[in-house]
Amino acid sequence: MLAKVYHNPRCGKSREALTWLESNNVAFEVIKYMDEPLTYDELDALLRTLKLDPMDLVRQNETEWKEYFASSELEDEEVIYAMIEYPKLMQRPIVEKAGKAVIARPADRIQEIL
Repeated sequence: MLAKVYHNPRCGKSREALTWLESNNVAFEVIKYMDEPLTYDELDALLRTLKLDPMDLVRQNETEWKEYFASSELEDEEVIYAMIEYPKLMQRPIVEKAGKAVIARPADRIQEIL
């Protein structure tokens, strides 16, 4: 089974995760969520696999979060929709394999799900 890497090519930590997977001979597919945002159901399922609340996946220092959402009390559903509308709000990289997932910072956290 291939690992899935939710990857932002502009992110150094995300590139490090790909390098870690390659150097450890782990087969993977890249999901470029910045180019094609996840659907509500995909992101909701990923959150359940990560065992995280939506707010735990939000990069709260991003400009979009501060400008549009930080001053609001959002329900979980609204936080998910915010990450769909502004995919760079999502923590990265996320590696998922065999029903487990981890935010791979640092990259060697990937070992936890293999």
